[in-house]
Amino acid sequence: MAVISQNPGYISTTTSSAAADPLLPWLWSIEKALIHETTSDFDELLSNCIKSFSNDPRYKNDVRFLKIWFLHMDRSSDYESVFREMEKNKICSSNCSLYEWYALFLEAKGKLIEAYFIYHLGISRNAEPIGRLKKAQVLFLERVSDIVTIGSVQKVGVLLENGGTYINPWLISTTKKLLQEMNDQILKYEGYYASNKPYKGKVALSTLQKSARNKTVEIGGYKYQIKGCAGQGGFAQVFKAHVDGNLDDVVALKIQKPAFPWEFYMYRLLDMRIPESERMNFGFAHRVHLYSDYSILVSDYLAHGTLQDAITSNLVTNVAMEEELSIYYTIEMLRILETLHDAAIIHGDFKPDNLMIRYSRDLLEDKDSFYECSGSWKEQGLCLVDWGRGIDLRLFPDDAKLMGDCRTSGFRCIEMQENKPWTFQVDTYGLCVIVHMMLHKSYMEIEKRPSPGGGYVYQPKTHLKRYMQVDLWKNLFMKLLNTSPTEDHKSLLRNLRHSFQDYMCSNPQLIKKLKQLLVKQKNSLCSA
Repeated sequence: MAVISQNPGYISTTTSSAAADPLLPWLWSIEKALIHETTSDFDELLSNCIKSFSNDPRYKNDVRFLKIWFLHMDRSSDYESVFREMEKNKICSSNCSLYEWYALFLEAKGKLIEAYFIYHLGISRNAEPIGRLKKAQVLFLERVSDIVTIGSVQKVGVLLENGGTYINPWLISTTKKLLQEMNDQILKYEGYYASNKPYKGKVALSTLQKSARNKTVEIGGYKYQIKGCAGQGGFAQVFKAHVDGNLDDVVALKIQKPAFPWEFYMYRLLDMRIPESERMNFGFAHRVHLYSDYSILVSDYLAHGTLQDAITSNLVTNVAMEEELSIYYTIEMLRILETLHDAAIIHGDFKPDNLMIRYSRDLLEDKDSFYECSGSWKEQGLCLVDWGRGIDLRLFPDDAKLMGDCRTSGFRCIEMQENKPWTFQVDTYGLCVIVHMMLHKSYMEIEKRPSPGGGYVYQPKTHLKRYMQVDLWKNLFMKLLNTSPTEDHKSLLRNLRHSFQDYMCSNPQLIKKLKQLLVKQKNSLCSA
């Protein structure tokens, strides 16, 4: 089924001259070909049109050009590569039509899981008009509900293929099934409050999207005075709030529709599995209030901004982050993943927006404390938050292979790009992207390069500058982009961390400069 009907009226003609609108003559030619059904040269006509205007900024957000792409997709034997090209060229990436039409295209082919994730992708990007896209997703879910209810393999997120178990841990049906199985256990968690009724507070939660500041929301016997919006996504908003009028008791309220209890489960899992000495690196949830229509997660509020803020502050002056700072944050990220993965937990959305910066209240101490991460250095670092995509590996069979696509542009690991199973790579690839952003001020693109021992290896396309610690960074990218399933993952991360720590502690001037840079960064971010 074509998403776009081959009807001569689907492309509107215009009185604009071809000189002012170079795409117009192509639209006339395509319209003529559709009317007269001259299909022999039609594919070539579509292909040439796309080649001519893919890099033209005038047509990046032109729905007429988007329709040409979908005509091309409908006639292609490899529609997935066509969509990847559309993504690469950012064709209407902020327009909901891209996601709505492609999801319909996939639905017509019976690719229901893929269609669902396309709706989710568009909503997560706030594609406009967002209301239309959300309504389209609801209608889609209604259309496929009968199919899912019948008991297809998509319902439980498990596929059997060549004797192996393939699981998409991010399907709603997968998390729902797991939560149902653990319901008795979750009910006992401290801070878990559930109701099967809709939220009926004096302040409607839906009104917070437009105006939230200084509104007071009453939830579970607590009064939260909203002080501002701290973050927003396609399904949730995060607010800074004071509790019961206490200016010293500041929390983050994550209000989500529909209700989403999985993140609270992940936070309690962290409480149980992460050693106390490392717990401050992973965020903390106080409680969750679940209603039939909303969930409100109450967690610690961290006021010093994110690693993304730190990277962006450098972009303002068009300079990359200083290498000493980049090395420091790389050490912190390696430490976080080393601890997390050893606990059989995957974050699943490892990006700079989800890494909050922690600053020590005291003066940072000598290099020995730095290496051991003790004293004031212990209070300094990063804190990984937003656990909605977290994965508990112990809930799945030992031989299970994880499939599924995070659909986060720029953070899809190599295995996702090549439709292969993955585990910890979803996090370690994210780490590599963040390092690339710190060093080069841009997202990472990868390429295959011949390996001295035969075969090939994956490496970033952008070359390191000569003045950088090239061997350190090369080793990091080589090891994390080309991991072996048989390699000791914990030792890999620990050895990489030690290599960066050894370098920093090899010269007292490096630690001295790092401390100065951290003070400068804190003054900059905290005064913004």
